[in-house]
Amino acid sequence: MPNIISDKTYFLEYSQQIGHKIPDLISRFDFSGQAVSFDYLTQSSAVYSSNIEGNSVDLNSFMNYRLSQEKFKAGKEIAEIEDLIEAYRLAQESPLNETNLLKCHTILSKTLLIKSKRGKYRVEPVGVFGKEGLVYLAVEPEFLKQEMTTFFAEIQQLLQETLSAEEVFYFAALVHLRFVHLHPFRDGNGRTARLLEKWFIAEKLGKQFWEIPSEKYYKDKQRHYYEAIHLGANFYTLNYDKCMNFLVMLPNCLGY
Repeated sequence: MPNIISDKTYFLEYSQQIGHKIPDLISRFDFSGQAVSFDYLTQSSAVYSSNIEGNSVDLNSFMNYRLSQEKFKAGKEIAEIEDLIEAYRLAQESPLNETNLLKCHTILSKTLLIKSKRGKYRVEPVGVFGKEGLVYLAVEPEFLKQEMTTFFAEIQQLLQETLSAEEVFYFAALVHLRFVHLHPFRDGNGRTARLLEKWFIAEKLGKQFWEIPSEKYYKDKQRHYYEAIHLGANFYTLNYDKCMNFLVMLPNCLGY
């Protein structure tokens, strides 16, 4: 489907289901920073996003590691989280564009991929597998560059438009969903998609929106998160008419 990100095909239904509640949810959300620091929330985001991908280090263990004097004992899972924190920090200080996204992936994939594949679009077919076998087959690598060019062109179009908060959350979730379906990297796609979603919101509404607990919400609702992402067996059978279950998840994190 062309222009899936910038298209408003599902916006009316979205607005009726949850979008109309977004201004109130934002007004009730605590952006004061009095409870915890911005840096702590960034670390928390990275931990929960990593947990979704199977990292077993919980937030309490990671924060205690940070307080520890024995950081040299950290293993691969701690390194994964540290790398993702670094990627979030780069995004928080950088404009959202393709070049900077690739830089973020280079950082967050240090422990996931060999150096030559970090920050580079994949050149091999890739599928998503579950216990029952192949769940989803992404677009072929020879078509990926053009798909990513279209993807970022749509993002840049939206970044230049004046959008309501309701529209921002709607498009941010579509950005997340489409990125996962494109699956442009050999590994690190989920982490990058969740970072990208929040990056888009912060770019449009302000840096304080990096504080929203979307990663924690997705982790706590992980089964539903994966079910809602699954819109087809392969890139060519994706049915975005079924995307609403995914789109409504993001605003719910504001009242979580």
